[in-house]
Amino acid sequence: MKILIVEDESEIALSIKNYFKPNGVQCETAANYREAIDKISLYDYDCILLDLMLPDGDGFGILRELKARNKSEGVIIISAKETLDTRIEGFNLGADDYLTKPFHLSELLVRIQALIRRKNFKGSNSLVFNEIVIDILAKTVSVNNIKLDITKKEIDLLLFLIGNENKVLSKGAIAEHLSGDMADMLDNHDFVYAHIKNLKKKLSKAGSEDYIKTVYGLGYKWQDE
Repeated sequence: MKILIVEDESEIALSIKNYFKPNGVQCETAANYREAIDKISLYDYDCILLDLMLPDGDGFGILRELKARNKSEGVIIISAKETLDTRIEGFNLGADDYLTKPFHLSELLVRIQALIRRKNFKGSNSLVFNEIVIDILAKTVSVNNIKLDITKKEIDLLLFLIGNENKVLSKGAIAEHLSGDMADMLDNHDFVYAHIKNLKKKLSKAGSEDYIKTVYGLGYKWQDE
């Protein structure tokens, strides 16, 4: 899971990032309107945490940009402003949830997880694809009732592939999903091949069909033959 935290208060952004990291959430931050616009132009996220009051703009403008660009990210507004008009405007512009500061980080994480389940997995805590069962909350994967010894990165990769079934995903897109901003600093994306190879091996060993297809020169896709 990858999220963008749009928050000008560095302490709040850092506390969210530090709390989410052990929970397997890849976090990127933007401290102002311009930085947020740049990031949503370049990258895709599972969820955006959006402060309304930014030093060079406001969160409503970012919501308008997301709508204009036909972006599909889930958005949770996190703001000290709490009026009925503010909430209504946020929801009308496409926000999915609204959390008033101060808030408990545990509640924020639960809301993000619920939002992702609603958007990507029809509200379910588990994803079933033929013989493969993924428990999203427990971070486990089973094939034909055999539990795999699998890493968080491999689960993230598996969910990303299944969530984009029949779509060709470039190595760059996969690298950016797994590593966030760090992907731009890497000399190559060979680690993507290593993750794909390990995931295919573990799935195959447990008796899974080979759903991960290599599209030479382009990348990979998940396909049910």
